[in-house]
Amino acid sequence: MDFLPIFVNIRNQPCLVVGGGEVAARKVALLRKAQAKVTVISPELARELTEMAERAEITHVARQFEDGDINQPVLVIAATDQSEVNEKISALAKARGIPVNVVDNPPLCSFIMPSIVDRSPVQIAISTGGASPVLARMIRTKLEGCIPAAYGRLAALVDGFREQVKARFSNVEERRTFWEAVLEGTVADRVFSGHEDEAAEDLQAAIDAADAQPNFQGEVYLVGAGPGDPDLLTFRALRLMQAADVVVYDRLVSPAIRDLVRRDAEMIYVGKERDKHTMQQENINQLLVRLAKEGKRVLRLKGGDPFIFGRGGEEIELLAQEGVAFQVVPGITAAAGCASYAGIPLTHRDYSQACVFVTGHLKDGTIDLNWPALAQPNQTVVFYMGLHGAPTLCKELIAHGLPGSTPVALVQKGTTPEQKTIIATLETLVETVEQHDLKPPTLIIVGNVVKLKEKLDWFNPDKPQGKAVKSGRW
Repeated sequence: MDFLPIFVNIRNQPCLVVGGGEVAARKVALLRKAQAKVTVISPELARELTEMAERAEITHVARQFEDGDINQPVLVIAATDQSEVNEKISALAKARGIPVNVVDNPPLCSFIMPSIVDRSPVQIAISTGGASPVLARMIRTKLEGCIPAAYGRLAALVDGFREQVKARFSNVEERRTFWEAVLEGTVADRVFSGHEDEAAEDLQAAIDAADAQPNFQGEVYLVGAGPGDPDLLTFRALRLMQAADVVVYDRLVSPAIRDLVRRDAEMIYVGKERDKHTMQQENINQLLVRLAKEGKRVLRLKGGDPFIFGRGGEEIELLAQEGVAFQVVPGITAAAGCASYAGIPLTHRDYSQACVFVTGHLKDGTIDLNWPALAQPNQTVVFYMGLHGAPTLCKELIAHGLPGSTPVALVQKGTTPEQKTIIATLETLVETVEQHDLKPPTLIIVGNVVKLKEKLDWFNPDKPQGKAVKSGRW
């Protein structure tokens, strides 16, 4: 993060704004909304600021800025049209350890003013670190439309009952579970529909009826995280990622996706690489059972889809046997995601009428596959975890009838900004893997549909600053 997002209490605290134009007026309005005591230094004031001064809502000092003005305030905003004055204010404030914002000049700022969605006491601040205030405002507009104003009233209602709930439940986890049930249930519904008195009655009844030492039942959420791009997560996956107490995650779950998990959730890494398992699968299965029986909501977060070479079926077998509640959230499997981002349709009427997903190695480490069934014309074959077995798969597919000229795509870290796509043939695949030093996770796509990549390529991560560029019609 370039800036630490914090909320500062400036109620009844002296704040200084230097500048008297319309931009300064907008900053003053925000400070006053936060109940600060605002002084404005400027020879002249815009109409809105003049009216505030006449109503004694702000203090106006009608002159140019002087060095001594910086001594008293707890926060300073420079909003003049004189760059040298703004630079001076920034330097003086920083030297005294006073937070300073220079409008439209992030390098001179020690803090920045975000776009705000105000549902007091609920507040949401959106910032781009000064890179694009317009983008921040666009995001705020989207949030304004999907976050009802009633959330503020709901927060105010909850605040009035916090001490009662704290007295009822001595354990933090128990309190959190109670509040989540309340905030996702009828109490919230009544507030949203305007029946706040009834909501308060329901909340009081829930507190009175609650067991002081409840036995909360745990649950396991088996969630597919997709191939890497956070935008490909489902809404349901995101909701459960924010609800979980513990996250048990794999190596293929990207950092960008892990960042979307609830901040205070416990993170347990159980990733596997070839010949290097952090935890054996049997132990993972037992871990999920144990955590759930402790009353925790357990997020089992897996790359791709949990039921396509993700061992999800093995994990929930034991959960079902042990009577542990669970739910499964599908994810976009690597074959679909990586192929799409590589510009390769897995099926096409002119090239492929079938698609087969194959694991590059079986449970016992072999790659003894049904080669005659895989070496069929007009078919796409996608190999998961196939890099190590590339020599064998090339040899067997050619031996069972596929031409050595059959095109092959290798997609490494698909759907992420680090995506790399290499084109080869069955004859050149092994040499290509060695030449480009490809590493897992890399998907291998075999079939004539690979020929379409050059024409349909739309995702280009090889741009300045390593940022992926998505083109096309949206």
